[in-house]
Amino acid sequence: MKSWLARLGDSDVGYSFRTSPVAMAAAAVALVCIFCSVFAGWVAPHNPFDLTTLELSDARLPPAWDALGSAKYLLGTDDQGRDILSALMYGARISLAVGFASVVLSVLIGVTLGLLAGFLGGWVDSVLMRLCDVMLSFPAILVALLIAGVGRALFPNAQDGLAFVVLIVAITLTGWVQYARTVRGSTLVERNKEYVQAARVTGVSGLRIMRRHVLPNVMGPVMVLATIQVATAIITEATLSFLGVGAPATSPSLGTLIRVGNDYLFSGEWWITVFPGLMLVTISLSVNLLGDWLRDALNPRLR
Repeated sequence: MKSWLARLGDSDVGYSFRTSPVAMAAAAVALVCIFCSVFAGWVAPHNPFDLTTLELSDARLPPAWDALGSAKYLLGTDDQGRDILSALMYGARISLAVGFASVVLSVLIGVTLGLLAGFLGGWVDSVLMRLCDVMLSFPAILVALLIAGVGRALFPNAQDGLAFVVLIVAITLTGWVQYARTVRGSTLVERNKEYVQAARVTGVSGLRIMRRHVLPNVMGPVMVLATIQVATAIITEATLSFLGVGAPATSPSLGTLIRVGNDYLFSGEWWITVFPGLMLVTISLSVNLLGDWLRDALNPRLR
C-alpha cells in the first residue's frame, strides 16, 4: 500500500508541482529559509544576541567582499558588532513563527465562523457578516497597531513571551475575516447539494454534517488563501516591528533589523538594512509564488 507521500506525488497536484519550475524553485527557497531559521542555533556562524560575544570594534564592518570587510562576517556587522547573516537567521525565525501562528489562529476562527454563517444562515449569518463588514472598514495595519499599542500599554513590564502573544493576536484579529467570507460563500453552495440533503434526511446532526461533509469540500480555497496570507502576516509583523510596536528589542525580528539599519542607510552602512529587507522580500515572494501555484493546481479551469 502506497504511503500518503507517494499518493501525493502521483496525484494531479504532485504532477503540477513537478512540471512547474517556478513552484519548485519557490519551494526550494522557502525550505532553505525555514531550515536556516528553525535551526539557526546550529546553522548561524554566530549568536548575535549573546552580549558576551559581541565586539564593538567590529561594529559596522562592510560585507566580506568589500576591501574593509572581514571573512569572519560574510554580510558585515551592524552598529553593535552583530553578524548580519546570523541576525537574519534568528530574526527570520521570529517573523516566521509569528506569521505561521497568526495564520493558524486566523484559519481556525475564520473557518469556524464561516461554516456557522453559511450553514445556519438567518440571524447568525447576518450578525457574523456585519461583524466582517465592520472589520473590513478599518485598515488591517491600523487595527493591528491599535491592538499592539493597547496591549503594550496594559502590560508595560511584560516578558517577551507576552509581547509575542499580543503581536500574534493583533495580526489574527485582522486576518480571520477573509477566511470567514470565503468559507461562508462555499458553504452556501455546498449546503444545498444532494449529499447534504441526504445526510439531513437520515438524521445526521448539523454539527456532524458541517464537520464531516461540508468542511472537507470548502478547504481548497482556504489552503490557497492561508498560503498567501502567511506572506501577508510576515510583512504585517515586520511593519509593526519597524514602527516599534512589534517584536521586543531583545528578540528583534526582520522588521526590527530593518528599522535599526534604516538609521545608517544614508551614512554609507547600507548593508545593515538592505540585507534584512532582501530576506523579507525573498521569504514573502517565495510563499506568494507557492500560493499562486497552489491556486492553479487546485482549480482545473486554470490549468
